[in-house]
Amino acid sequence: MLRINDVFKFGQERYRILVLDGQHAIWINIDSDKAWPELVRTVEIEQWILDELLSRAEDPYSELASLAVEQGSKAQVIRDQRYELIAPLLANEEIYYRSGRGRLVQSHSDETGKPKKSLYKNLRQYWQRGAMPNSLLPDYRKSGGKGQKKISKKKLGRPRKISPGTGVTVDASIAKMFRLVLDRYYLNDKGHSLPYAHRRFIDMFEAANPNVQPEDYPTITQIRYFYHREYENADRIRLRANRISYQKDIRPLIGTATAGVLGPGSRYEIDATIADVYLLSADRQRIIGRPTLYVVVDVFSRMVAGFYIGLENPSYVTAMSALTTSMSDKTELCARYDLEITQEQWPTVGIPDAILADRGELLGHQIESLEKAFGVRIEVTPPYRGDAKGIVERYFRTLQAEFKPFAPGVVTGTKVRKQGGKDYRLDATLTLDDFTQIMLASILHRNQYAVLSKYDRDPDMPNDMALTPLNIWNWGIQNRTGRLKNVSEQALRIALLPRQKVHLSDLGISCFGAYYTSKELLASGWLHRNGDRRVTGLQAAYDPAVADYIYLFPEKDGSEYWVCSLTDRSRQFRGKSMWELWASQEEQRKATSVAKVAETTSKRDLENLVSNTIKNAERSRPAINKQQSKAATVRGIRDNRKQERDAQRAEQTKARQPDTSKPKSDVTYLHGKPDDGAFPDFLDELFGDDE
Repeated sequence: MLRINDVFKFGQERYRILVLDGQHAIWINIDSDKAWPELVRTVEIEQWILDELLSRAEDPYSELASLAVEQGSKAQVIRDQRYELIAPLLANEEIYYRSGRGRLVQSHSDETGKPKKSLYKNLRQYWQRGAMPNSLLPDYRKSGGKGQKKISKKKLGRPRKISPGTGVTVDASIAKMFRLVLDRYYLNDKGHSLPYAHRRFIDMFEAANPNVQPEDYPTITQIRYFYHREYENADRIRLRANRISYQKDIRPLIGTATAGVLGPGSRYEIDATIADVYLLSADRQRIIGRPTLYVVVDVFSRMVAGFYIGLENPSYVTAMSALTTSMSDKTELCARYDLEITQEQWPTVGIPDAILADRGELLGHQIESLEKAFGVRIEVTPPYRGDAKGIVERYFRTLQAEFKPFAPGVVTGTKVRKQGGKDYRLDATLTLDDFTQIMLASILHRNQYAVLSKYDRDPDMPNDMALTPLNIWNWGIQNRTGRLKNVSEQALRIALLPRQKVHLSDLGISCFGAYYTSKELLASGWLHRNGDRRVTGLQAAYDPAVADYIYLFPEKDGSEYWVCSLTDRSRQFRGKSMWELWASQEEQRKATSVAKVAETTSKRDLENLVSNTIKNAERSRPAINKQQSKAATVRGIRDNRKQERDAQRAEQTKARQPDTSKPKSDVTYLHGKPDDGAFPDFLDELFGDDE
């Protein structure tokens, strides 16, 4: 559909439609300074569009429509005078046609005393620039060559009054040097100052221009002017900052996390930190260091959905523990720490639509089960971009602010003693359970009562609703989408457990060097030693806190699992955790490695002994009796064996004779001499001639 003021490109020229009158249109070439309105049929325009000869183009004068002109300015006066001059001509339709235009312009020139050239110029400018009063504005905004370089043989700028010399004009060669030193020494994240870059420029300029006196060298003011003229402010800020710091701390923030979610459970953010407090062991006798704190936050309501507090380092395993808590009922967990709540007070039970986390925590084949089985979308942040999870990052400071002013053993910046100060680590008082109870109470307080004064409301949120996480959550459940999906807690727990490739052997399922079995595994026949090829590519889920059981998945990508327990062969690991199993195996490997060194040495000595013995025997062996045949030699083996055996028995009998060098004591038997209790001799039966 054609509209007045549409701009079309026809070949290399652009045309603006001025009038639409049924089957005809009037347009004007806006690129020619001699153009006048032309009559064209609308059917032709539509055909040219279909033939791809005519296409819509951007209006080069579109900014004039929104240009605000200062009242009383010279530009406004000129615009109004020009429009008032041609307004009577525009009221007559004959002005668009060549046949009547000359007569009308001549008549109006005679009435006003204005030359026809001025009338034609104003009419052409009015039509070409959009047929509106602002089309007649003078081009003052283009005056002065804003942003363009000034070229002069004389040095520009104010003359010197105090400093010696006259200076030099910045020509192309100096500008090139300016750009080189700025890019090399100043526009980077190394923190060099502009005077430093100017000094490096002087070194370069002095080498290239040895005849110029030092007082006439380009000044720091000139390089500063060049810097501000050639580089945009946004580029100066970006190039002077570290890339990661710019993305995280400096770049403009034009969005909000809440705008990207539909409602409660649309997206969870998860992150970990090391808490700023030192703890004691359960018996309060040892300092055990700082705990790991994981927090899972719902982006829409800002409610803390789950957490993890423990001594394990941040990893997939601890992240899954926090996620399991976030998707399960928390009433029993709170009761364990003497905090009585109802499910309505902490209603985050179920699986969210998406989880946003760091790359290292949720990467790997383990997380695929959560994606495939429950339809959770996993989102990962770029490296070193903590700002991508701004909601949960802010909660770390908020939660720790609840206990920092009161708790002993809090990290205070430095542990070096200064002016009689003491090491804050020695003030540790809380145990892990104490700290967990404090953090759990803080989370409950934040979820139910903390007012989010800076929360960006949705337009339809009631004004009389207090912006607490619990209120926002309940409102979102009733008025938004993104509700949590309900699943079995046991199925969820198994799905979130880490997984490990396992293989079948004669001793059972091998996982981390330990062996497991189950009644389903025995019934499957996979462990039978009948020579058939065993199943490969199996996986099992395991709980790092319990080594007694693993969960074997007999089918790839299936949800069915078999609970397998440790066999008697691996009974040493019963009652232990996987961490203890790994530690025991590492110690065993170290001990085995040390023993292997001694074994290798002994084995080498044994091989040398065998080799030397054989060599000595070969040297001592008499020459073969060539007069006796090989058959006769072989037939004498039995007799030779009997003779050697008799000689050996005689030596053994002699060695076992009692020592008669000492006289025997007389023995008096009270009830008669007992029978001989010596063990019977079965040598003949055992080593008889059965060959």
